[in-house]
Amino acid sequence: MTDLAYGEAFPHSTPPLEIQERKALELVVHGIIQGVGFRPFVYRLAKKFKVCGSIANTGQGVIILAEGAPADLDRFIRALTSEAPPLARISSVSQQETDCVRDRASFTILKSRASDTPSTMVPADIALCDECRQELLDPADRRYRYPFINCTNCGPRFTIVESIPYDRPGTSMAPFPMCPSCQAEYDNPDNRRFHAQPNACHVCGPQISWHARTGEQLTSSEPQTANGSVSPDSRHDNEYPLTETIKALNDGLIVAIRGIGGFHLVVDASSETAVTRLRERKHRKSKPLAVMMADLEMIGSFCHLTPAASKTLTSPAHPIVLLARRETSLLAPSLAPGMGELGVMLPYTPLHHLLFATAGCPKALVMTSGNHNGEPLCAGNHEATSRLGSIADFFLLHNREIVTRIDDSVIRVMQERPRCLRRARGFAPSSVALSHDLQAALPPLLACGSAQKNTFCLVQENKAYVSQHIGDMVNIESLDFFKESIYHVQSMLKLTPQLIVCDLHPDYLSSAYGRGLAIELNIPRILVQHHHAHAVAVMAEHGLKDPVLAIVLDGTGLGSDGTIWGGEILEVSLTDFTRRGFLDPLPLPGGDAAAHQPWRMGLAALHHAGEDALFKSNLPVSMQGIPNDKRAAILTMIQTRLNTPLTSSCGRLFDAVAALLGIRLDSEFEGQAAMELEALCAWTEDKEEKAVERPESWLAEISHRDELFIIENKPFIRWMLHEIQKGTAAVQLAMDFHRWLIASFACAVQHIAETSPIRTIVLAGGCLQNRIIMEGLFQALEQNGFQVYTGEEIPVNDGGISLGQAVIGGLRYVSGSTHESY
Repeated sequence: MTDLAYGEAFPHSTPPLEIQERKALELVVHGIIQGVGFRPFVYRLAKKFKVCGSIANTGQGVIILAEGAPADLDRFIRALTSEAPPLARISSVSQQETDCVRDRASFTILKSRASDTPSTMVPADIALCDECRQELLDPADRRYRYPFINCTNCGPRFTIVESIPYDRPGTSMAPFPMCPSCQAEYDNPDNRRFHAQPNACHVCGPQISWHARTGEQLTSSEPQTANGSVSPDSRHDNEYPLTETIKALNDGLIVAIRGIGGFHLVVDASSETAVTRLRERKHRKSKPLAVMMADLEMIGSFCHLTPAASKTLTSPAHPIVLLARRETSLLAPSLAPGMGELGVMLPYTPLHHLLFATAGCPKALVMTSGNHNGEPLCAGNHEATSRLGSIADFFLLHNREIVTRIDDSVIRVMQERPRCLRRARGFAPSSVALSHDLQAALPPLLACGSAQKNTFCLVQENKAYVSQHIGDMVNIESLDFFKESIYHVQSMLKLTPQLIVCDLHPDYLSSAYGRGLAIELNIPRILVQHHHAHAVAVMAEHGLKDPVLAIVLDGTGLGSDGTIWGGEILEVSLTDFTRRGFLDPLPLPGGDAAAHQPWRMGLAALHHAGEDALFKSNLPVSMQGIPNDKRAAILTMIQTRLNTPLTSSCGRLFDAVAALLGIRLDSEFEGQAAMELEALCAWTEDKEEKAVERPESWLAEISHRDELFIIENKPFIRWMLHEIQKGTAAVQLAMDFHRWLIASFACAVQHIAETSPIRTIVLAGGCLQNRIIMEGLFQALEQNGFQVYTGEEIPVNDGGISLGQAVIGGLRYVSGSTHESY
């Protein structure tokens, strides 16, 4: 091993070390400490406190040999955690005394060392920092308008890493040798770019290029500067692609732009024509489109900003944040039809900042995932021109390879706290540290997650690595992305699973993959009930170990009794659960088809409530347009139970109410009816009409059968139909439904609490993405003396299920119990 010493030995004003009391320690630091400027920070601390020794990145963490006077060592160790770089997350520092080396007189940075079982993961990708942004826009700086400027405080990490420890040869920057100027920065511990692995400039780094939809590169006859004048300096060749991109956007065209973790499809967000064209070509009728704006001031002119939302938007992750849209907004109406909120983000790469800094750039840009519906995000240049050529008019490409494709993360601020709805860029692959008493228990394992909003989870030692958002597992392309991502993270961690954990549902692609892998590796496979996994994911995130009550509200999941669940109250431990209550089941005509056609659930609710839905005159006006033959066919299915299981699903109850109120009869995407029902309730200072709270409509009716509490919905459905006939506004009835649901679950929990000592409740499931439901349940339950938890960085939707599966399956494995208890 070659030592890389930077700088001369520290000058000491104190007596020589050989005549002082000396002490030597080996420190092992774990956490997110590679790629965040930790080594130069430690080097400077050592210099400050006159500590000699060395530091090295290894697969087992960062190892520091520190030698000096005991008092200096104490100050050095305290400063390691109290003054750590802002992006570092230190999870532990272990230390043991070692022998002093008499002639050690300086602090040395060693080459990184690989490990058979790495315990340190690379950090997530980080948005451009303020210092780099200033240099990017400074004409006097050598990186002026360079699209790939970065430092140890920002830039790509996870998306460029092929192996760990995190060093340039193991990244997609390996093909770009540094020029002398960049190398000097890289080698200088006092420089902000010391060991910044993606370090580059105009001379030696990646470049952007402009292409036709066929993939053919288009070039300017003359290189240009930022102001359009001719320049002999080839470093300004980047200007042509930038100016052409802005021209295309202003012409209403679609540009596919290669980013940090994949492609975006980009149009002018103020152009209804451009947005409509994008929707038509992508076959995305109404699913909301995310928008990027230059700064907080611009966002505030289009949306309502709170301090918590502003803080989240400007955090190192720079995620998409859902914000209430101003009524006076001049953005295209079809960006998020039927929704009260808009997904907004700030520029997070140098290329994004350059687009907004180029003359004529629209004030807001649609930045939606570069893929066809149901397919993974495009990452490679050839892949994109092949798959997206039918959508995009032009391509803005670059030649730095994307090792790991990753979507933008999505956050919703609720209770003034950021709640992650899609965990991806800026968060993955950071691990969840499991509770101390589980550290030695869980074997290396793979949890395969759910069918929708899939993530997987790998466990090694005391860390659970929840993957980036994979998406809905609906086709071979999504399965390939799933397998590719598992292989990559397994390779980095050098992890061989001893256990596979899957959802109880046998038809999920993720479960089928897990079944095949367990057979291939000849290792055990454990099946975990869907809603149990939801609840334990929240428990694991918050370090809860004692039994809790869980309210789990989502679409559908296979129950332990073979029926379809989704509106549950469970008594939960980390390995087992007991069902304590649920929503009165509704018929689910056509099974999964009902999730795409809420009108089916509307008819099911009418039949369930004892209403004759066969005659058109008995239907709410909203449903009278359903053809007689379709209506008769569905009612026959319900009456004969033909392909019509019963379900306690909260999501399907939302669909039924949305259909009865005329909000949504057919859905393009999962959860659309429920989202629009919530949006109808939402109000801002711009709106004059809002629903009032009507206590009489909240009255919960709870029945008790076979030691289970059933939330009766027939009385509410009948009452709502009566209100519809009276002409009560849909906005009022939508709010009434939310309040009734909150009151009903709070009441059921109170009944259960009369015979249970448990006072801790977790809230989980996709319906808890609904702000009214989540905040309303928190308020009602806390007022009744319960301590309430829900997901924060780990999504409450199916994106968090893999974490719950991992904990349940791992603990069952070590206890010898391999089956779900019913």
